[in-house]
Amino acid sequence: MLYMECLGCRIANGIEPDLNIVYENEFITCVLDIAPFNEGHTLILPKKHYWDVEEMESETAYAIMDASKKLSIALKSLFKPDGIRICQDGGKFNDLTHYHMHLIPRYEGDGFIWGEPLHPHGAEKRLSQTKKKILKTLSEEKRRGR
Repeated sequence: MLYMECLGCRIANGIEPDLNIVYENEFITCVLDIAPFNEGHTLILPKKHYWDVEEMESETAYAIMDASKKLSIALKSLFKPDGIRICQDGGKFNDLTHYHMHLIPRYEGDGFIWGEPLHPHGAEKRLSQTKKKILKTLSEEKRRGR
């Protein structure tokens, strides 16, 4: 479904003016970020409206990952980065309110850092327990058919 009030929907469906579309297919549109961290910084947006990754059907999720692979190859060939960061923020951190994945060419010393948590949480001490919780939840979701 296309939501005209959603900027992400308007970008993904070519309604916004002056888009720099670098790749698209029936499921997704890939555009250059208007405030790139480095040259070639690209956004991949589904044409249908989704907020988070778990909402999408497999065809769209596959199209996003396939495009990230194609574009990573092109960005590496063109800009010779030291690497590519592929990331997306969901939930309240999704500032566009429409699922989007970033592909960002990275260079040593470019200042784009991962960062450490502001508040230590001790999660590194609970890896075994965390693993058990995740496996249990995945098993329960599988039984529910999700």
